[in-house]
Amino acid sequence: MNNIKSEIVSPGKYLEQEEIEEYLNKLAAEIKAAGVERLLLIPPDYSRKSSALGPLTETLYFKLAGQIAEIKVLPASGTHDPMDRESLKAMFGEIPAAAFLAHNWRTETVKVSEIPAAKMKEFSEGELTEAIPLEINKHLFDDKFDLIISIGQVIPHEVVGMANYTKNIVVGCGGNQIINKSHFLGALAGMEKIMGKDHSPVRKLYDYCQRQFLDQLPLLYLMTVNSPISDPKTGLTEIKGIFTGSSRDSFEKAVALSQQENIIKVEKPLQKVVVYLKEDKFKSTWIGGKAIYRTRMAVADGGELIIIAPGIHKFGEDQEIDRLLRKYGYRGTEITLDYLHKNKDLQENLSAAAHLIHGSSEGRFTISLASPKLSQQEIENINFNYLDYQQTIAKYKIDELENGFNQVNGEEIFYINNPATGLWIYQDK
Repeated sequence: MNNIKSEIVSPGKYLEQEEIEEYLNKLAAEIKAAGVERLLLIPPDYSRKSSALGPLTETLYFKLAGQIAEIKVLPASGTHDPMDRESLKAMFGEIPAAAFLAHNWRTETVKVSEIPAAKMKEFSEGELTEAIPLEINKHLFDDKFDLIISIGQVIPHEVVGMANYTKNIVVGCGGNQIINKSHFLGALAGMEKIMGKDHSPVRKLYDYCQRQFLDQLPLLYLMTVNSPISDPKTGLTEIKGIFTGSSRDSFEKAVALSQQENIIKVEKPLQKVVVYLKEDKFKSTWIGGKAIYRTRMAVADGGELIIIAPGIHKFGEDQEIDRLLRKYGYRGTEITLDYLHKNKDLQENLSAAAHLIHGSSEGRFTISLASPKLSQQEIENINFNYLDYQQTIAKYKIDELENGFNQVNGEEIFYINNPATGLWIYQDK
């Protein structure tokens, strides 16, 4: 499907629904004209609900349903919990339940090939020296689809620099080893050095996987760039551009637009940042860690990050990862690497080690968590400060705060209602 390549961009404003509809009509016509009989759609999972790609996936599905023989939908859940019936309905509307496949990163993959030790050594500048298997969800390679459309949002990301493109496949549909090693590679590279940038060490690894192993698939990427502000009623962001193609060129165009739209520069370091994590979307610090990742380059030395998270009730999505996060806590790079060298359970779960590094402020600012479903002991054991939830929401009235600077009881705070939509940085960084 290398001949399907198009884009639509709306400078200075979002795309109207009619424009998106017209774009999808054109794409659906090209798919039918290409003689596709079996189609696999790979949209984001519920943790990316604000991307507005649930409704887009639903629209594309029904433009093709009945026109081609089979359409399956595989949410790219990576290490996250598989979506239940309720969340599938909330995100993807009327797509029938029978159309969905579920990804399990530990059990539902097949070995595609292997990334050589020499390449891993090159990407990590000598830190990772063993070959790793590339394992991808079995449906991509075993089910003989005529076309696979990866649907996702390009946005600054803590592991790879800029999210989406091949990441949607090798992580969103990937297996244990590639997820673990690539996340740790990102941690070694230094989150603050790579966020918002292309060509990170992790992206070089994913590009290698694309060239060597994924080009054999009938794979088409549909990538959006969205506004950084969520609609307070729907929780969705507005789409500003859509880029469709099989080559890296389409991704690079999306990267350029996202760097313009999703990197928010503040004029001064922020002394107090309050981040709200929506209850239905953020249920673990594994996902809710975006409150830390996406703001850390804006928080002042000695500042405070307050996370208000009514839905967080655990730390890891996966039971074993949850156990490891509870055991070791967010204590910074030096302590985490020391734990890693001494403990086999962490060595076997490098993505957990990477997350523990990412989720620490390295002692530069404090992190306080207000979550009614976690006890004070649980929160303090992972090295966050505990805040009483009721007292916190009484002080910071979420419905009255605007994104950006606010005055609360005579104190200046910076409020963010969804950290997954951008990257906030002090402009001098």
